[in-house]
Amino acid sequence: QVQLVESGGGLVQAGGSLRLSCEASGIIFSSKTMSWYRQAPGKQRDLVADITRVGSTNYADSVKGRFTISRDNAKNTVYLQMNSLKPEDTARYYCNTGVTIGLRSYQIWGQGTQVTVSS
Repeated sequence: QVQLVESGGGLVQAGGSLRLSCEASGIIFSSKTMSWYRQAPGKQRDLVADITRVGSTNYADSVKGRFTISRDNAKNTVYLQMNSLKPEDTARYYCNTGVTIGLRSYQIWGQGTQVTVSS
């Protein structure tokens, strides 16, 4: 069974930092691109950052220079270090990856972790 479990969210003041973690099970983690998405109330779920199996990274323009995605293949865990947080970063943050079973591809999501940034 494929499972993604996020942790590390919370309430922080503007300018503060948080580190999110996502532990994966049931997949060959080292072979997967891993992504972080976020969704604020009433808005669509947007990509924040992703990291390929070889460590190449990609960021949304809104978080470049403030957020850093990384992975530890020995721990089957992907991280999102968030610095200089802004109130507009308030959202539920989700970990994501894709799996292929037979001829079908599926998107796997964690349950999410809430990040709230106060002004």
